[in-house]
Amino acid sequence: MELNKRLQLLGYSSILVGGFILANIYIHHKNSRDIKDIAREIALEWKDKLGLSEEQCKKLEANIIEFTILKNEIINSKRSQKFVIRDLQETQKREHLKLKKFLTNAQFTAYVGVSKKIPNILMDA
Repeated sequence: MELNKRLQLLGYSSILVGGFILANIYIHHKNSRDIKDIAREIALEWKDKLGLSEEQCKKLEANIIEFTILKNEIINSKRSQKFVIRDLQETQKREHLKLKKFLTNAQFTAYVGVSKKIPNILMDA
């Protein structure tokens, strides 16, 4: 193959890869923005229910984002249901340990109590 054709092929390949990367960055940024917006709304709901301070609300929002991403990765993995459930349970334990660091005992107890009722409320709706 001539050097000129190789350079053209390399140029076209670079353009395609660059387009693919830009598309992924755009999609990731949009999804990231959506997750942040949703996490903010959820944190504000918990702020009202638990009487959180502004600092606690920010920490809760960051916690929601972090663990939502982790849980989504686990759920979307191609492993057996047994391993997915096990990993989700481990992730929830880690999430609760993090929550205990910035919530009071009463706030944490209320958070866990309400969180356990949410699936039932959704199923009844």
